[in-house]
Parts: sequence; C-alpha cells; structure tokens
Amino acid sequence: MSRSKRITLGLAAGALALGAGMGVTGMASAATTTPTPSASASADGSAIGGFGKQGGHRGDRGQIAADLATKLGVDEAKVTEALQAFREANKPTTPPAEGTKPDRSAMDAAMAKSLAESLGVEESKVTAALEEIRAAAQAERAAALKTKLDTAVSDGTLTQTEADAVTKAVEKGVIGGGGR
Repeated sequence: MSRSKRITLGLAAGALALGAGMGVTGMASAATTTPTPSASASADGSAIGGFGKQGGHRGDRGQIAADLATKLGVDEAKVTEALQAFREANKPTTPPAEGTKPDRSAMDAAMAKSLAESLGVEESKVTAALEEIRAAAQAERAAALKTKLDTAVSDGTLTQTEADAVTKAVEKGVIGGGGR
C-alpha cells in the first residue's frame, strides 16, 4: 500500500474513531461511577454508568432519565433527581491514575443500587433497564458507523477492506470506545 493511502487510511480511521467516540459520549449521563475517588468522571458526572466519557452530549441526560422512567414505570422527575443525587454523591475527589480504568461492573452495580433505593424499585429491574438502554445505544452507534463507512466506500474515500478494518477495530475496542 502506498504511503499516501496509509496516511489517508490512518486519518479516516482516526476521524471514524472520533465519530464513534462521540457516539459513546452521548450516553454519558446515565452510567455509573464508583463511589471512590478513583472513578473516571467529570466534575458534573457526565461519565456516570459506563455510558460514555467526559464531554458527552448533555442533552442525552434527559433522554436517559426519560427512558429509565418509562422502563421502570416511575416519574421522570424522580429519575432525574435520583441520577443527579447519585452523581453528586459520587464525584471523584482526585483524577484517576494514568492508564487506569474504573471497574465498570462495580460502577453499574453502585448506580443500580442507588437508583433502586431512591426510586423504590427492585435493583434487578434497574440493572435490566440500564442494560437495555446501553444495548440500544450501542446498536444505534453501530448502525451510524456502518452508514458512515458505507458512504465512505461508495464515495471512494475508503475501500471495503479499509471500512471492514475500521469496523473490526471499533468492535474490538482498539479505537472509538466500542466493543465492550
């Protein structure tokens, strides 16, 4: 492969990874943080529950509360209040150590427990609802990535082989935060 094609592929993969990463950040508000200072979340709690990273789309917070309220059969305002209380109670006091990641299952369990207690709902129902929301978001991001890659292939920006390589890299978590 020529040098210019490798550079183009690298730039395209980086752009796609950034796009996929932005999709991951979109779910930032309904995920969990560990109740310890080592949790990886921003001061406003935008990395709560494994639904994304710092800098997510703040508008999705309301959608997650709405989705949880619907799935759990409770008032959306109560869910919003419970999510905010959880975020406030679990703000990290120090940044995470370089190269470390919080334990996602511990974060999810803490989130589910807190919401269950706040909302008067069984913890297993909260856990199931969060998993359903996460799975739906992942499927939506995968579909959006496929659409972008298909367009890039049809436009001649990428070859099908290159698009398949990007898809595989995202699925394996090498780029873009996919493949959990």
